[in-house]
Amino acid sequence: MNRVPGLRGDHLRLRELHADDHDAFARILTHRVFTRYLGIDRMDARQAHDTFAQSLAQPHTHPRRKYTLAVCALDDDSLVGTMGLLMEDYGSNAMLTSLVLLPGSPVQGYGHEAGRLLMAYAFGHLGVHRIWAGHRSDHSFMPQVMHAAGLRPEATLRQLFRTSGCWHDVTTYAAVAPEWKAQAAPHELAIFDGVARADEARGDASAPVPDQVSSPPVSIG
Repeated sequence: MNRVPGLRGDHLRLRELHADDHDAFARILTHRVFTRYLGIDRMDARQAHDTFAQSLAQPHTHPRRKYTLAVCALDDDSLVGTMGLLMEDYGSNAMLTSLVLLPGSPVQGYGHEAGRLLMAYAFGHLGVHRIWAGHRSDHSFMPQVMHAAGLRPEATLRQLFRTSGCWHDVTTYAAVAPEWKAQAAPHELAIFDGVARADEARGDASAPVPDQVSSPPVSIG
């Protein structure tokens, strides 16, 4: 299996999905508000169940192209959000996807940290050279989340996807491995370089960046 080790930051951690994450995962995908800014329409219960089953099976695929991880608090294994990565079929590129944090969770305000942990793993262990992400252009607080994750603006893609009967523009951002590594924190460098266990490497606390209920580098595929 191609499993991601636990990735531990200063305020949250990422781990592979477990079978008992089903209800929280389905709650995100079936909720009108939580899915508002994602590149998918709100799902019904059956669709959410099937999506969870597919996500749970990702570590068993070869080669693995999709990584859907649980976001958890440092001292609680409960799923309080999701963070994803999609390996692209050309070049050495990957896309951050589907960052959603449940309201009232202790990790709210640290969505950028989830992105940074997964980027450190992708740039290092997976050997990705370029990582990009996007958000709906009307998602007004996302630029500061992208900047905090170490991503820089690139372009606006007009009417890229359609949800709730409307076409949406997407603003894109990207980072390349050498530049991102130069500004990484010590615990991120440990993950990047593989010199320490990812679930034990820690760094200095960073200031929070405001999140709302859903604050994704948007999934557009």
